[in-house]
Amino acid sequence: MASSLERKSHPQINHVEPWDEITKEEEEESFCYAMQLVGSSALSISLQSAIELGVFDIIARDGPGAKLSSSEIAAKIGTKNSEAPMMMDGILRLLTSHSVLHCSLVAANEDENGGSDFQRVYSLGPVSKYFVNDEEGGSLGPLMASSQDKVFMESWVHGMHAFEYSGLEPRFNQVFNTAMFNHTTIVIKKLLHIYKGLEAKNLTQLVDVGGGLGVTLNLITSRHQHIKGINFDLPHVINHALSFPGVEHVGGDMFASVPSGDAILLKWILHDWTDEHCLKLLKNCYKAIPDNGKVIVVEALLPAMPDTSTAVKSTSQLDVIMMTQSLINVKAPSLIKDWQIFLIYKQENIFRLRTAHKVCRLFYLIYFDLSLLK
Repeated sequence: MASSLERKSHPQINHVEPWDEITKEEEEESFCYAMQLVGSSALSISLQSAIELGVFDIIARDGPGAKLSSSEIAAKIGTKNSEAPMMMDGILRLLTSHSVLHCSLVAANEDENGGSDFQRVYSLGPVSKYFVNDEEGGSLGPLMASSQDKVFMESWVHGMHAFEYSGLEPRFNQVFNTAMFNHTTIVIKKLLHIYKGLEAKNLTQLVDVGGGLGVTLNLITSRHQHIKGINFDLPHVINHALSFPGVEHVGGDMFASVPSGDAILLKWILHDWTDEHCLKLLKNCYKAIPDNGKVIVVEALLPAMPDTSTAVKSTSQLDVIMMTQSLINVKAPSLIKDWQIFLIYKQENIFRLRTAHKVCRLFYLIYFDLSLLK
């Protein structure tokens, strides 16, 4: 019998109406949407440009509720291009149409007859805050920079996994580490707000496999001071790890072995690898924990039937991005669809999915029962 989690992941399939039943208005809307898809690359390019130019920071520095025109923003950037305000306005309008920014019209240039022209002014919205620089690591700007980087965009050119290549190019290594620092901060803060499993007093040593710079463990050990953290990642990553109280950094290869602990955390790791790689890693995790230990996984999951929600759109994009990174020198990507990786191995009596908790609309916290790996 399917679990409630499995059933929730399989919504009823909605059949598309026959073409002859589509109204003229629906046909026009379909055409407009098709044209939007054709030019969809303009959105990511515009967003990346706005981040690099510091547009979100400029508006934020002007204070709460600030509304700036494209001319004011261009002036604060300091460009000498006379066409910059016009070009900037095009970018800002596009971002507004996707609810990244808010826009309003204000009167400008009143003439002698009392008439006036208008100009668009732009302000930050709920989405914009994720692209404002945050020294504590609350911005998705670095993740955008990483995904738009030439190393990711030309991933197969190098003939190796992006995570391997980052060890060869210090520039991209810095770009990637900064992206993970910020993304981790956002997700782990959400996790700590809803997850109470780390409060257990018998959990004294937590190993973060693929923990990057150690930000995750710092957030956890700062809140749960009875926990000692072991931050485990590739040597070239550990070389740039930050110093945090109660966190020890260890370099190594997770497919060879992982450090011992009462629990092991895998945040955003399994989706990077094939099922075979994941099985090898989980077996190593099993060897590294006691009988009452646990492996905690934080991942994005795709439903069997795609829908048009922002969560599914975001996860589907991640799915394709990771496909480009994971198909190098491996047989197939390990993209987690409908608990697929969990259910396959459950059927083969390798491990069981215990429970899953929703961290946010994009990520789930998952418990594994690895007892069958004995």
